[in-house]
Amino acid sequence: MKKNQVVNNKIVLATKNQGKVREFKALFSELGIEILSMKELANVPEIIEDGNTFEENAKKKAETICKLTGVPTIADDSGLVVDILGGAPGVYSARYAGEHATDEENNQKLLQALAGIPMEKRTAHFVAYLAFAVPNSETIGVQDSVDGYILESPRGQYGFGYDPLFYLPEYNKTMAELNPETKNRISHRGKAMRRLFQMLKDQWEQ
Repeated sequence: MKKNQVVNNKIVLATKNQGKVREFKALFSELGIEILSMKELANVPEIIEDGNTFEENAKKKAETICKLTGVPTIADDSGLVVDILGGAPGVYSARYAGEHATDEENNQKLLQALAGIPMEKRTAHFVAYLAFAVPNSETIGVQDSVDGYILESPRGQYGFGYDPLFYLPEYNKTMAELNPETKNRISHRGKAMRRLFQMLKDQWEQ
């Protein structure tokens, strides 16, 4: 990411999630770059995530919005990968129990799928892929993950999605039992975000 590739020192973050927007704004402010969310853009259509991998979905979102706006764009796709389920729910994590499923419904389906499976075989990974698209340049991306196990019942009040079931042995807590600061530091998305930022920062400062 060279300085002359960033229009008016702005980058679009392809999300309406204000938590993600705040995290990215805090990071990129030190480079003097303003992060715009999807809520700040007009007439940008919903992007259908129909890829087979997190990478495909993230790149599709980033490249589509970059093409529509002419502004460099960051997009992410993330989800839960459970080894004994062959990688499910994977890219379908948000709609595992149906197109408009709630977190609770997705969690219940996961617990049913793992019924009777002993703890040592309930290994899982939260995976995040971040893609960065710039007009007339090749899209770059990074992937990161965090490893854990799926519990037999939910624990914790923080977080969202599968966080109450995702157990981290080194903390003896689920993702939903970690305070937000710790979660952001060790999470798949937090790790990927800092890696991408460092890549872009190194190029920006050249």
